[in-house]
Amino acid sequence: MNLLTPDPGLLFWMVLSFAVVFFLLARFGFPVIVKAINERKEFIEMSLISAKKANERLASIQAEGEKLLADAKAQQKDIIAGAMQEKQRIVQAAQDEAQISANQMIEDARKSIQAEKERALQDVRNEVASLALDIAEKVIGERMKDEATQRKTIEQLIDRL
Repeated sequence: MNLLTPDPGLLFWMVLSFAVVFFLLARFGFPVIVKAINERKEFIEMSLISAKKANERLASIQAEGEKLLADAKAQQKDIIAGAMQEKQRIVQAAQDEAQISANQMIEDARKSIQAEKERALQDVRNEVASLALDIAEKVIGERMKDEATQRKTIEQLIDRL
């Protein structure tokens, strides 16, 4: 049973060595450990404060970003609406220009047709006049004396028709 009951000398030396180690730790170790713990505590508190500030700043930046995004979407809608209006204006202008051009082409064609018609009528008149003169010569048997008189007579005959 010697193992269960300690020897008083051993107990003395164990208590003495414990006291020396405790004294050394209390004198030199604990202040360093407490100081490190306090520094770590302050660092953690400062980190928490910084994290709170960062979260607040992040929230404000996020809100500002959402506001900017909403503004950008509104501007995008305005730009698209403006572009659509511009497209419609350009299309309308092109249609108007095409209509004007088509009307001008039609008018030019009408004028050209009218000029051709008048030229054809004049050619027909001249041909009819020549034929009438030839017929009149054959019927009358002689030529009229001057050409101006012939033309005048033929014009009168044609106008009567």
